[in-house]
Amino acid sequence: MAQSEKKRQAALAALEFIEPGCRLGVGTGSTVNCLIEELSQVRDKIEVLVASSRGTRNRLADAGFEIAQLTTVGDLDLYIDGADEANKQFHLIKGGGGALTREKICAAASRRFVCIIDDSKWVGVLGKFPLPVEVIPMAQAHVARQFVKARGQPILRKDFVTDNGNSIIDVHGLTIANPVEMEQRFNQIAGVVSVGIFAQRPADVILMAGDSGVTRLER
Repeated sequence: MAQSEKKRQAALAALEFIEPGCRLGVGTGSTVNCLIEELSQVRDKIEVLVASSRGTRNRLADAGFEIAQLTTVGDLDLYIDGADEANKQFHLIKGGGGALTREKICAAASRRFVCIIDDSKWVGVLGKFPLPVEVIPMAQAHVARQFVKARGQPILRKDFVTDNGNSIIDVHGLTIANPVEMEQRFNQIAGVVSVGIFAQRPADVILMAGDSGVTRLER
C-alpha cells in the first residue's frame, strides 16, 4: 500500500472518534491534510473547530469550516494530529512542519489526543528523526551550544519562521531514551519556546496504518 493511501486510511479511522457536539482540535501535516479532506463527512457532529497552525486554518476555511480561537473555546474534547515518530509508550516527536508549540498547546488542552500515523513513523527509540526545537531568535546560538553539550548536532532551519515569529533548530543525532525527562530538561534551556518531544502529554490513542489496515493502540 502506498504511503499516501496509508495516511488516508489512518485519517479515515480517526473520524469515528468525533462524536456529536465535539469541540475538535485539528493538527498540522500531510496526514492531517488527509483528515481535513474527509472531515465534511462528520461536519454536523462538530460544534467548535480549532486549528493548530495558519496552514491548517486556511485548509479548513477552504473546506467551508468556521474556525474558533482556543482562548474562547476553553478545553477541547478531542485533538487529532500526526507525528514524525511514535513509540509504544505513546511518546511522540512532532514539529516537522514547524507547528510544535501550538500543537502542544492543543494537545494539553484536549481531553483525548488521537495520533494518526503510517507505520513508517513507528520506532523503538525516539530520535532518528531530528528533534525540532522552537527558539526565540536572539537565543539561537545559546540554544545550539546547549544541544551540542547534549551530544546533538543542531541545525538552524533555513528560511523558516513559525506562526509565533520564532526560529526552528532541528537537532540531529539525539537518542531520546528518556523522553519525559529530556522534554522537561530541554524545555528549561533559556530561549527555548518548546521542544518537539510529546511525552509529558503523550497520545491517548495511536491509529497506525500499514499494509494490512489500521491498527488501533490505546494507552
